[in-house]
Amino acid sequence: MTATTPSVDAAVSRAPDGLPLTITAAATALRDGTLTAVDLLAAVTARADRLDGVLGTYITRTDDSAWAAATRADEELADGIDKGLLHGIPLGVKDIIATADAPSTAQSLILRPEFSDGADAIVVQRLRAAGAVLTGKVTTMEYAIGMPDPSKGFPTPRNPFSLDHWTGGSSSGTGNGVAAGLFLGGLGTDTGGSVRLPAAWCGISGMKQTFGRVPKSGCVPLGFSYDNIGPMTRSARDAAAMLAVLAGHDESDACSVDRPVEDYVDALTGTMAGLRVGVDLSFLDRPACSPDADAMIRAAIAVFIEAGASVTEIRLPLWDELSLSTLAGSMAEAFAYHRGDMQQRWTDYGRPTRMTVGMGVFATAADFVQSQRVRRVGVRALTEVFSNYDLVLTPSSLTPALELTGMDFDELAESVLTMYWNASGFPAMSIPMGLTTSGLPMGLQIAGRPFEESTVFQTADAFQLRTDHHLAESPVVLGMMA
Repeated sequence: MTATTPSVDAAVSRAPDGLPLTITAAATALRDGTLTAVDLLAAVTARADRLDGVLGTYITRTDDSAWAAATRADEELADGIDKGLLHGIPLGVKDIIATADAPSTAQSLILRPEFSDGADAIVVQRLRAAGAVLTGKVTTMEYAIGMPDPSKGFPTPRNPFSLDHWTGGSSSGTGNGVAAGLFLGGLGTDTGGSVRLPAAWCGISGMKQTFGRVPKSGCVPLGFSYDNIGPMTRSARDAAAMLAVLAGHDESDACSVDRPVEDYVDALTGTMAGLRVGVDLSFLDRPACSPDADAMIRAAIAVFIEAGASVTEIRLPLWDELSLSTLAGSMAEAFAYHRGDMQQRWTDYGRPTRMTVGMGVFATAADFVQSQRVRRVGVRALTEVFSNYDLVLTPSSLTPALELTGMDFDELAESVLTMYWNASGFPAMSIPMGLTTSGLPMGLQIAGRPFEESTVFQTADAFQLRTDHHLAESPVVLGMMA
């Protein structure tokens, strides 16, 4: 079938204040001379000055090192030194990932100051080598688990589309920072959905790549065998550019997989022709499901079909079992990491963290072993699914962002549809699929075979060439910037 014409050209799209909406647009402007890296940093810094106190994005800003990096990027580009699409681009870093120019707090009173030992995490080293301008450390949930907790003095991240609603977690500051234009991309981490949920609820794109694709050295662990560091950006194309820099083996991480890294951006063909796509709509029957989720995913399927994909309704195997194995297994691993500090400094932890990590004390050795057995069975079952399909679609969550007031963990757990893919380790990405009738974003989750991130990116990019959901700007943000 003939593809529809994109309604917005993301390569040239800019906000009313002139800020490029995407890394791709900014990279184009940096090279055609209509923008400098210093100008770009000035624009996002002005937004941060206006909005951060309301949105709760930053824990620590690294203005001095950012200005130095932007100046250096301009000098290098002027001298013909082009380090790629991230050269001169402002990015945020979730504050459980070590940077040499700022402390790492994990948004907690517990983490020891010597954690980072004044050194960059491997992923941060790679971003700096690619010429990125790192603007600071951004909010998370304490130790990347639980829910917002203002009791310990850290900022409460708020959704840029509605300040009464949450961003999703735990990569909260990266999610609202990208959506509000405080930086053009950033690092999140994903143990049970912590990249994909804030991406969905803040209306941006976020990738959890295959487990082991990106080294985790220098990142505070949550669940050792579930954790991923992944890119969060407005567009799938931007996320592909970031993952191309982040991915690759490093011997410092025992989980790091040694295999070649593809040129993810070069693989973006703009087409879905011939792709076999399975979509699981069974979640739409769950009591927690919003009517908006039903309407949006059916509209998204129509785009896939129009773009040439073959779409078949399927039922994913062992959904509840694999999701539960992520919850049980990661909490057991988290408790193993925190046990000593929890014994010594129980009240220094925030209540949501105590209540979630503390669940790990109830997991027996038999429970943990069984959770790992379920994962192996699940991988075999999913391998069979992907012998017939190239990709699988679900909503990223059953509801849009929850209200900050009165939100509880059970309500959150009923909404999220991300943990399944952490159990398997398969790549999964959330991209925007529109705004609800109340003006809140929701996400479409695209999962693929291990190490076939290129297929996920290709499809997400083709969808975004035919829709403009990823370019939607918050009226709240625009109003505050007016």
